[in-house]
Amino acid sequence: MNLTSYKITEQKTQTYIYLTTYLAITQIMKTSLSPLVIILLLLSFCSPKEETKIEFWVDQTVKNRIDSTLNSFVESGNVAGISALVYEKGEEVYFNAFGYADREAGVPMDRNTIVKIYSMTKPVTGVALMSLYEEGKFQLDDPLEMYLPEFSDMKVYQGVDKDGKMILVDAERPISIRDITRHTAGFPNRNDIPGLSEVMAEKDARSFNNTLASMAQKMGSTPLWFHPGTQWEYGLSVDVQAYLVEKIAGVPYKEYVQQTILDPLGMNETQYYVPENLRNRVAAMYNRTGEGQLERVPDSTAHEFNFKQWPLTPGGFGLTSTLDDYMKFAQMLVNNGSYKGVQILKPETIKLMSTDHLPDSITEKSWLPSKGNVGFGIDFAVRKAPPSDEKENNGVVGEFFWDGAASTLFWVDPVNEITAVLFVQLFPYDGIGLHKKFRDAVYGPYKAPN
Repeated sequence: MNLTSYKITEQKTQTYIYLTTYLAITQIMKTSLSPLVIILLLLSFCSPKEETKIEFWVDQTVKNRIDSTLNSFVESGNVAGISALVYEKGEEVYFNAFGYADREAGVPMDRNTIVKIYSMTKPVTGVALMSLYEEGKFQLDDPLEMYLPEFSDMKVYQGVDKDGKMILVDAERPISIRDITRHTAGFPNRNDIPGLSEVMAEKDARSFNNTLASMAQKMGSTPLWFHPGTQWEYGLSVDVQAYLVEKIAGVPYKEYVQQTILDPLGMNETQYYVPENLRNRVAAMYNRTGEGQLERVPDSTAHEFNFKQWPLTPGGFGLTSTLDDYMKFAQMLVNNGSYKGVQILKPETIKLMSTDHLPDSITEKSWLPSKGNVGFGIDFAVRKAPPSDEKENNGVVGEFFWDGAASTLFWVDPVNEITAVLFVQLFPYDGIGLHKKFRDAVYGPYKAPN
């Protein structure tokens, strides 16, 4: 699908007009025509030309379709509040919000509502890490232990013996930095691995009271679940990226992100800790317990991390944001690393991040295939093929995207210059087809290839 390849931009059109006018005037002046004829011809060339209008995919029909889709989730009682923002070719083409950010208090969902973005923190961490890559501070295939000795001499889980003791072997190779950017490091992330899950629980590497350094020490002393580079398993890899940024940059991770990404992009309302004067804009969290049934998650649980300043500044979760703030980040990505004159990353780095880094040898990919025919780049899923049928998530080859545990979503479509951000605060994660239906609303019904 390419919605724009046949169009030319207004800038190119104006350049063409000026050039042809200049050439025509030059030819006229060489003729022996009378002054009056020359003047009339010049006036005809220099008269205002009708500007070429940019055609947008997200027209009124698409807007109506998105409105209907989002509102239906609220009307059905399956969502308390939902909002979306879509840009195309650098312009806002859609915004709307339905329902309530706080249903009990009657606070409507709006574009300035602050939500927990959970794993949509991960791409921000990836951009921070790759800014150091551009400075030549590391290579993707460098062993992680070169920079973080906590991850030296890793052991790999092989099951348990008859006494329930873990069987361990040496890792076949060190964890690489590439492994922690694509979730192939081998870090365990399940509570049903005999012996190993108990060690994970005891270490509690993601305790809010840990620093990134103590988190890494606990992870490094926990056996890997599988040999590095052999499986895709979502987990704590991006938290390790945050510690790597901190170690290489020589400043706390939180400060580095603020200085290199949030401040330059003007993302003034994206943060871990939400100060008291902004908390009236923070969306409540809801748990869907059945069709049309929502239970509010107690605020003490939902906002435990963000209403207090903890030692942990994770790379894999924790940020809160607004639609407009996160759209600035998405616009930077679709614009090859720049936003309003500020260059965060080079175009070739964005291309590297949005390229599939999973080799064919990795066949075990946990739940990644549920997102469609995708691979995984550097902290993004990357679409490799169009939807194979109407059940698969809609999208464009070359798109890269990610989402969050509370059912938030964003994607970057560089082919059509579309970026979309969907905000909601709903658990369990997207059990009602939010993402699929929102994508269908933007791109239209599935069309089988000819």
